[in-house]
Amino acid sequence: MADLQPHVVMLPFPVQGHVKPMLMLAEVLCHAGFRISFVNTDHIHDIILGNIDKSSFLSQFPGFCFLSIPDGLSPEHPRDISSIIELFTSINSTGKIMFRDLIISLLRQEDLDDKETWQAPCCIIADGIMSLAIDVGVELEIPVITFRTYSATCTWVYFHLQKLIEQREIPVLEGNEDIDGLVTCIPELEKVLRRRDLPSICKCEIDHPTLKFFLEQTSKMKKASGLILNTFEDLEAPIIRQLHSIYSKVYTIGPLQALLKSQLAGSPPIAAPATGNLRQEDRTCIAWLDRQPAKSVIYVSFGSVVVMSRDQILEFWHGLINSGKPFLWVIRPDLVFGDGPNGLPEEIMCPTNERGYVVSWAPQVEVLAHCAVGGFLTHSGWNSTLESITVGLPMICWPLIVDQKVNSRCVSDIWRVGLDMKDSCDRSTVEKMVRVLMENQDEEIAKSTTKFANLAQKSVMEGGSSFCNISKLIEDIRSIQSEKDDCKSK
Repeated sequence: MADLQPHVVMLPFPVQGHVKPMLMLAEVLCHAGFRISFVNTDHIHDIILGNIDKSSFLSQFPGFCFLSIPDGLSPEHPRDISSIIELFTSINSTGKIMFRDLIISLLRQEDLDDKETWQAPCCIIADGIMSLAIDVGVELEIPVITFRTYSATCTWVYFHLQKLIEQREIPVLEGNEDIDGLVTCIPELEKVLRRRDLPSICKCEIDHPTLKFFLEQTSKMKKASGLILNTFEDLEAPIIRQLHSIYSKVYTIGPLQALLKSQLAGSPPIAAPATGNLRQEDRTCIAWLDRQPAKSVIYVSFGSVVVMSRDQILEFWHGLINSGKPFLWVIRPDLVFGDGPNGLPEEIMCPTNERGYVVSWAPQVEVLAHCAVGGFLTHSGWNSTLESITVGLPMICWPLIVDQKVNSRCVSDIWRVGLDMKDSCDRSTVEKMVRVLMENQDEEIAKSTTKFANLAQKSVMEGGSSFCNISKLIEDIRSIQSEKDDCKSK
């Protein structure tokens, strides 16, 4: 048994923006020879297995096992952003019990089909808002490493939520004349972060369940034995140094998309890879992009969970049309409040017209890297932001929830790789921003996008910071396994 590969249990939070990077990390670790038990909720588990060619996937990752636990919600529950507190609460009650039982079963090797090649798990890698894993790990004496799927900067801000409350920076009130005042109680961000840039939960009253949830999760996750981040040192070095004051081990291993591609170079392609997408991609947009001039298209996507009003959609539509630039726009069926896409004018939902192309979901990584795409109008979710930085594509940021406002401020004022359009949604502003980005781009933005794209690629190559950090993570997990094996032999 001592010669067997380490077995790691991985537990993402059940939304796409969290599942996707966790799955990429799981594939990297599995490629390194580890056994992976990837634990989704039943709901997410069924969607993922419905979107992949499982036999092809397992032929490339034979040490991979998809497992699931109930989330405690009914099959009919929407599991959308409007009911996120119900999901939080249910997972941390029902889900915690089921996850504990699953870990006990794995420790006893009851659920392992092949006990000759699989051994009991040596550690858990859990999402940064799945602190139930900390409770289970402490009880069952299994080390837990936390994976925060936000930027290092936003992670650092979350660790200061209590201080923000004490300094009376929370709640952030809309219309407050001091909303553009600087937040001075977070080291390294004193000169750049404004009140309007704080995470959306900072608008909550201090006794609001959402704010209480994130305070609890952030506090509990300090007990983890290490912190994994999907970023790279050249992008967020000052903040990463600060995070070492909380965790002795910080593994910055991003951009994970580029790291996984680099690690799998030379491996046979998978017929239907496990991308972590929970929606079916409409690949017809690639053929449309193939017919467009280089750097002419603005790609528009507001991610997998953001919702908008009909009026907001119309303002973006008119702004895009008036800009005169061809656009590829992702309009999910659940993007719009109320009636969904059925409540929108027919010309918006027409798949193609003389100015643009509309799809319900796009192969985003491929789109961002396409030669026809010259800019990205984004909600500033961290996955989207990092994917854009990786290919050197400038952004227009329209953030709404969670970490997005912090990210957009970094994009515009720290990294200088795009424009920040937060708290504004009218057709004239959209038109102006698109024209500035696509026609009269700031020279500093052009230089910065190229610089960080090169640094991102360099970080995942041999000798790069992320390459070294993933190697260190792999080495540390092997050490955990060795210590466990030594204890068994005594």
